[in-house]
Amino acid sequence: MSLWLPNWAIDRRGRPGSHSAAHGAAGEPLVLAMTVGNQRLVTAVAPDAAALGILPGMPLTDARALYPGLAVAAADPAGDAAALAQLARWCDRFSPWTAPHGADGLWLDVTGCAHFQGGEENLAHEVVERLSRRGIACRAAIADTAGAAWAMARSHARAIAILPSGEARAALAELPVMALRLDPVTVAALERLGLRRIGALYALPRAALAARFGERVALRLDQALGAVAEPLSPVPPPPSRWSRRRFAEPIGTAEDLAAATRLLLETLCRHLGEEGLGARRLVLTLYRVDGTQEQTAIGTARPSRDPRHLLRLFEERLTLLDLGLGVEDMRLAAPVVEKLAATQLALRQTRPLAGKIPDEATLAELVDRLANRLGLDAVHGLAPQDSHVPERAVRLAPVFSPPGDAQSWQGKPPRPLRLLPRPEPIEAVAPVPDDPPVLFRWRRLAHRLRRADGPERIAGEWWRRGGDGFELRDYYRVEDEAGRRFWLYRAGLYRPTAPPRWFLHGIFA
Repeated sequence: MSLWLPNWAIDRRGRPGSHSAAHGAAGEPLVLAMTVGNQRLVTAVAPDAAALGILPGMPLTDARALYPGLAVAAADPAGDAAALAQLARWCDRFSPWTAPHGADGLWLDVTGCAHFQGGEENLAHEVVERLSRRGIACRAAIADTAGAAWAMARSHARAIAILPSGEARAALAELPVMALRLDPVTVAALERLGLRRIGALYALPRAALAARFGERVALRLDQALGAVAEPLSPVPPPPSRWSRRRFAEPIGTAEDLAAATRLLLETLCRHLGEEGLGARRLVLTLYRVDGTQEQTAIGTARPSRDPRHLLRLFEERLTLLDLGLGVEDMRLAAPVVEKLAATQLALRQTRPLAGKIPDEATLAELVDRLANRLGLDAVHGLAPQDSHVPERAVRLAPVFSPPGDAQSWQGKPPRPLRLLPRPEPIEAVAPVPDDPPVLFRWRRLAHRLRRADGPERIAGEWWRRGGDGFELRDYYRVEDEAGRRFWLYRAGLYRPTAPPRWFLHGIFA
C-alpha cells in the first residue's frame, strides 16, 4: 500500500498537539516559504491558496501579488520528515512493515494483513478515514509492487485504488510517465519524443531506453511491473526491552502516574536483571485518550536497573507531563542498555559515611540527578588529551567514559587543579635569565619566593602550522614565604636586547 499525503507540510501544522495552525490568525490562505539562494520561494500551499493560482516553487513576491493578505509561515523540512517518521510508526497498527517515502508518502507492506480488516478495500478505507479524522488529506493505492501502488496513489482518478493481482501492467499503461518516479528533466525529455504514457514504453527495448535516458527509466519501469525487486527499509521496530500497562479507565492524576511508572520500572528492571543488562536511557510514552502522545526520557551515567534510583530520576519529569483528558496506555522502553553484572542493591549504603570517599555507584547516582535536572549535556568530566600545551591538555567528556587512547596524567610533573582563564602578566626579578625568579609582583602584591622547581619547557605542537601561534614557555613551580604555591612561566627564549616576559598561569591548592 502506498499512501500519498499531498498537503502533508500544511496538514501536520493543524494536527492535535501542533504549535501552529493550518491558517492565519484571520483565516487567510496559508503558504510555507523558505529562502533558496537569494530568493524567497513558496514550498507548500494550502488548498484554499492553491485555488487562487498559487503553486509550490513560485516566488513569494508573485504569490503575494495574487493575494496580498496571504499568511506565510517558515517551511520546516526537518520537522516535516520527523513528523512523517512518527506517522509511519503510528501506521504500525495496520502493518508491521511501514516506512516513510520521500517528503509526502508512506509505504505499508500489507501482505497477510488485509484480512484482519475484511479485505484490502476495507483496509484502505480504514486508513484513509482515520487519517482524515486527524486532519490529514490522504490518497491510497494497493498493488502487487511498490512502484505500481505509488503510481496509482498519485495518478489515479479515485482517492482509493485497488489493483487486483496481475493487472498492474494494464492499469499503468494509461498513466503519465511521471508516475514512474522520474525526475522532471527525464519526464520532459520523454514527452518531447511523444512518450507521454507508460504504455508507450512497453514495446521499447530496455537497452535503447538505457542508452537514451539512462538506466533509471528502465529500472523504474521494471520495478513497477515486478520484473525487478524493490526492497523497502521499514522504520526501526519499537525497542524489544520495554514494559507496558493499559488501563481499564484513563488515569489523570499525578499520584496514579507515579504509581504506574513505579510498576513499569519494577517489571522492566526485573527483565533487564534476567539478561544481565542495565539501562543507560529510558523513554516513557503516555498514550492519551485523544490519540496524541506525551513523552519524556532520562539518562544515566552508568548502567542501572535499580527501580528506586530510576524512579527518583523520573519524579522530576512526571510533574511536567500534560495528561490531557486522561492516559489510557503507558509504555516504558530501554533503547540503550549495557552489560551490568549482578550487584547487591538492598544492602548498599544510600549515603557514604562522613569523611569517606563515595564509591562509584553513589557518585553515579549524584551525576544522574544533576544531569537529568540540568540537562544531559550540562554535566561532564575531564579526560586527558594528547597535548603538552596546558590549555589543550584536557577535554570535556561524559562522566565515567573510557579514557580512550589519549595519554594519561600519570608521569607528568604536578599541575594546578585549575588554571587561570588566561595567563596574567607579572613583574618578576630573576638573578640569571634562565633561573627562577626570587620575587614577583601580581595584582599589586609582592611575593618573595623561598622555593622553586623547574624549568619545564613546553613548545607548541610541531604538526600545527606555525605552532598555532603558541610561544615557547619555561614553567616553574614556586612557593612564597607564606606557603602559597604558584605556576609561573617565562615566555620565549632569552634575548639580551629585550627584557624577559613573565606570566602567572595557575595556583596550586
